[in-house]
Amino acid sequence: MRLATWNVNSALVRLPRLLPWLDERAPDVVCLQETKLSDEAFAEAFDAPLKERGYEVAHVGEGRWNGVALLSRVGLADVERALPGAPLFADALEARAVTATCGGLRVTSVYVPNGRSPDDPHYAYKLEWLAALRAAVGDPATTVIAGDMNIAPTDDDVWDPALFVDSTHVTPPERDALAALQGLGLHDVVRDRWPADRVFSYWDYRAGRFHQDMGMRIDLVLAGADPAGRVAATWIDRKARKGKGPSDHAPVIVDLDTAPDGDIGPVVPPPSTPAKLPHRR
Repeated sequence: MRLATWNVNSALVRLPRLLPWLDERAPDVVCLQETKLSDEAFAEAFDAPLKERGYEVAHVGEGRWNGVALLSRVGLADVERALPGAPLFADALEARAVTATCGGLRVTSVYVPNGRSPDDPHYAYKLEWLAALRAAVGDPATTVIAGDMNIAPTDDDVWDPALFVDSTHVTPPERDALAALQGLGLHDVVRDRWPADRVFSYWDYRAGRFHQDMGMRIDLVLAGADPAGRVAATWIDRKARKGKGPSDHAPVIVDLDTAPDGDIGPVVPPPSTPAKLPHRR
């Protein structure tokens, strides 16, 4: 089984890239984030081409913002279209999680709130949302939580830790919430496979940050004992971040049971000395 997660930063904009990517990489289960479409608009644009490729689909959207989806060629059962116990923000339930059983695994596609800044109400909402996510985990052994966590687990997961002091994504409460989630028995399978490598999944569009590898690792696949024990390969699909009209995130791919020919590891560009620019995501 090949599982992938990708924050596409607008599914409709990324449609010309997403469908060829599905054909090329042939994932069995795909977690998408930031579709930025209503359920009706997603169905109109994607149901037919995804069905042609053998995917069942569960999408939860709200239109202009957020939106998550699960695509599966190995079954899509017991779909939950909201995170149980999820808090509201501005009196609204945001489209940030969808869960289903796919190939015997309980898979959740998540788009964790950004947090904006530590003194913003969105930050407290982020921590409450993460607490609800932890409480919603059923059997950790067969759980996979994949998506844009909007948290860099350690300082090794940002290109220059000094630039992120007092910013979201790296604060102790956020990292503690992520650690508590992993404490249920979930493994960060990319970091397990590449413990000492520079591995990023997100690069701001500005100032050539991708080409200088000024990135962050905030897109994670957290897997319980069953899938984690079956991991044969994990890799960041940097090719999908190149060329015309990419998302600012690259897909994270996990191969269970069988590795592709030549495990595709983190491909890091030559070292450079980039200008120190503030991060304002």
